[in-house]
Order: sequence, then C-alpha cells, then structure tokens
Amino acid sequence: MEANVEPTDSSEANDDRQVSGTDDPQPSDANDDPQPSEPGRTPVTFGWDGVCAGFLTCAPIAIGVGGYGVAFGVLASQAGLSVAEAALMSAVVLAGASQIVAIELWADPIPVATIVLTVFAINLRYSLMGAALQPWFQSLSWKKVYGSLFFMADENWALTLRDLQSGNGRGAFLLGSGLAIWVFWVLSTVVGALVGGAVGDPTEYGIDFMLALIFVALAAELWDGRSSIVPWLVALAVAVVASALVPGQWYILLGGLAAAVVEVIRYDG
Repeated sequence: MEANVEPTDSSEANDDRQVSGTDDPQPSDANDDPQPSEPGRTPVTFGWDGVCAGFLTCAPIAIGVGGYGVAFGVLASQAGLSVAEAALMSAVVLAGASQIVAIELWADPIPVATIVLTVFAINLRYSLMGAALQPWFQSLSWKKVYGSLFFMADENWALTLRDLQSGNGRGAFLLGSGLAIWVFWVLSTVVGALVGGAVGDPTEYGIDFMLALIFVALAAELWDGRSSIVPWLVALAVAVVASALVPGQWYILLGGLAAAVVEVIRYDG
C-alpha cells in the first residue's frame, strides 16, 4: 500500500508543479508595445493643440516666406495681373516656385499647355513628400488628410516631418503650419502687387534670395548625421546633371527619386 501511495504523491506533486507553472505569469515582450521611434505605429491625434503648435512653430519661417511672396506680387503686377487676381492665385495654388514660373511664362495669348506641364513637373516633388507622411496619416480620415495636404509647402512639410519623427503624434501640425504659410503668403502677395510699380525688379533688393536662406535652415534642421550624407550628395549630383541635360524643372523630381532609390538599396537591399 505504501508503494502505491508514493507514486500517487509524486504524481500529485507533478500535477501541482504543472499547474503552478501554468499559472505563473510569463514575461511580456517589450517589442510588442508600439515604440515612438517607429513612425508607422506612432499614435496620431488630430486636434487644436496640433494646429496651434504648427502655426506658432512655422510663423517665423512664414514671415521669411512672405518676403518671397512680395517678389511674386511684384512680378504678377508687372505681368498685368490685378491685386485680386494675384491674391487669388496665391490663395489657391500656394506654390511659390510654380507661381513665379507661371508668371514668367505669362503672355498674350496665355500658353496654357506650356504653363500646366511646367508647373506639373515642378510640383511632382509633392508626391514624394506626401508619401513620406503616409505612415502617420494612414490612421486619419481622408478629409483631414487632404484638407491638410492642400496647405502643404516645402517649409511646413519639413517641420511636420521632424515633429512626427520626434514622436509627438500631432497629425494637425501640418494643417496649422500650412495655415501660417498661407496667411503670410497671401498677405505678402497683396503687398507686392500694390507696390509692384514702385519696386521695379525685386531681385535688385535680394528678396528672391530669402527663400534660398529658408531652405538652408530647413536642411540644417533635417540633418540626421552621417546617414544623410549619401542621399543628399546623390540628390545633388543627379539634380545638377539633370538640370544641364533635361529641359524644364524635372531635375527637382529626378534628384529626389535618385536619393529615394539609394535609401531603398541601402536599407532593403
């Protein structure tokens, strides 16, 4: 009988150990939780806090963009556009380089096809910029996304990308920063159109160089250490070569595409 009891006790002990092992909590894997550094998994909100933060952050840059808007207003006035027409163009298009190129091509009759194709080539870069924001914007409704993208410019796109990469998750940052640029861009266009006859050539005052200074500041903000050297140099080299070989503004898109391909090869190849 004792021999029969001992195995029973041993079996019960084993059962107890198995039950105890089953009930013990298992250590959780920290990688299962969303990490702020992973853009596709960062929680994104869309509220007034993001709009306000974007507007206030971008306001100093928007003032600089306003200088470029004055130059456009002057050129638009000299091309024969009224103040209302120039302001409407800035309010609807919101693309400084495209607007100035369009004004430079302005003639009577207006070469519509030439202007449309040229502006299309210049603005193709926005497709790449929008794609860069997709990991964060994919959780937002289409109304919020496309409403924000309407106000996207080079300057506030760079600020928004930096803000999202920092893990803030403020999806409305692009809208707020875009509104800042939009306000100063339209107002400065009106100023330039009003004083267009008195200013003459805005390049004589270096107004056109303000945008270049803004882009240098934005590039410094987006600098991410040595990892940025290769794609930046590739984009620069391809853009310079393309500007000499390809007519129009296609060098902008080609430089961006070349840098994107290099990054894909480096990290996914």
